Amino acid sequence: MDRKIFSIGGIILLLFVTYSCVSHPEEALLKRYFNACSLNDIATMSKMALEPIKIDFESWEIINIGEEMVEPASLPEINQKELELKKKVEESVGITVDAKEDLDIAEFDLEKARTRAARNAAGKKINEMKAKYEEQREKHNLVQKDYNEAKAAAQREEEISTFSLGRGEVPNIRDFTGEVFSKDVEVKIQGESGTKDYKVSLKKYILKDEVAGMTFRGRLIILKFEDLN
Repeated sequence: MDRKIFSIGGIILLLFVTYSCVSHPEEALLKRYFNACSLNDIATMSKMALEPIKIDFESWEIINIGEEMVEPASLPEINQKELELKKKVEESVGITVDAKEDLDIAEFDLEKARTRAARNAAGKKINEMKAKYEEQREKHNLVQKDYNEAKAAAQREEEISTFSLGRGEVPNIRDFTGEVFSKDVEVKIQGESGTKDYKVSLKKYILKDEVAGMTFRGRLIILKFEDLN
């Protein structure tokens, strides 16, 4: 009878410990991170944080855990935007080159002009072509800027997604659907120079390859530390 009670008690204790770890994954992650930080184990820190920072501390504590946000994976949409803008840039390049050629032709015509009337006509044409070229170049610069930003955003989101999955390079990850879980945790850190508060941004990705019918469960990662002082 005592052995049976002991076994039941052991199972309950195990379930409690397991539930505690599952219920507070952000605390477990930060414990491992600060333990590695205290050992100056940069390699281990880099496996948990996308942008690891070394913090000198004597003690730390979680002072607030924000609400968990769940959103659809945005990488497919961001990737599609990048592809659309890339096409616009390619189209804009052709239009801009044509506008420059029209300006060059007008300037060449001015060089060949022999009469005042011809020079006046060529000069007027140059002004017209120059205005069109400058307008088109400005439009191209704006499209190029939007494309550069979309490209950087897609690369960044792909980097975060891949880091959470922890599987190295995933060739078709930009097509994966799924959900992104994010949470902010505020941490108070006591060090030799005083107390500092940090906001720690956490994320976890659960993505699905619709073509292969496979689900990839990512791990909770530290996205960044933000000094609140």
